[in-house]
Amino acid sequence: MGFDSNDFHSFVSSRRSTRDFLPTPVPDEIIEQIIADGLTSPSWSNTRPIRVAVAKGDVRDRLSKEFLSRWEAIKGARSGLFGKIKAVLKRKGLPTSNWIVTRPYHKDLIERSKSQGKEFFSFIGVDRDDKEARDQSWARNYEFFGAPVELFIFTHKSLRKYSASDAGLFMQNLILSAHSKGLGTCPQGAVAIWEDAVRKEFDISKNYSLLCGICLGYPSDEKINSFNANRPNPSEIILPEKN
Repeated sequence: MGFDSNDFHSFVSSRRSTRDFLPTPVPDEIIEQIIADGLTSPSWSNTRPIRVAVAKGDVRDRLSKEFLSRWEAIKGARSGLFGKIKAVLKRKGLPTSNWIVTRPYHKDLIERSKSQGKEFFSFIGVDRDDKEARDQSWARNYEFFGAPVELFIFTHKSLRKYSASDAGLFMQNLILSAHSKGLGTCPQGAVAIWEDAVRKEFDISKNYSLLCGICLGYPSDEKINSFNANRPNPSEIILPEKN
């Protein structure tokens, strides 16, 4: 079937990460359809090393409450030695999985991350030195930005980076499917540090580990949803040939 490539570019470039959702429920049949669309992606030997935990209703609310509680316990650990000691003594809030999310970015990547943070906080009117406002902004991750559905993406441990590759392909198809239906999404690494909380709510094989979450719902009209992240030009990522 033919399609207009210009229309495709317009469609994919119109996608934004949604950070404020309406409480409107997402019908189960639509959730299943976008997951089915996600599964049209390529897969390593067609192994499909992915599992999805769909959190909604009471399960979604319990997880949000638990994540917020842990965030409140750990956020002081970023405020000097006393905060770190307090967090260690409490134990609550310390990452139980996927510690890499908490580590600084490599020097090759840090500049784009810093630029993104500066532009984003400026856009929503949060001063760089306003720690309380920045913490509140981060806490919205654990409210799932108000989305009525949170998808938790698990990948099979045995395939390592190839499972993550499969998951990325799957997630992008799912996200674009949601976009085509007027839904918003926001992939989240922030929720991946507390896998144990998700395991309490879902029957998950020990062979799978939590990669990330995806908020899902209908976007609100709040200004934050119009933030346009800087995207590189192809020339910035295409490698030159050796001389």
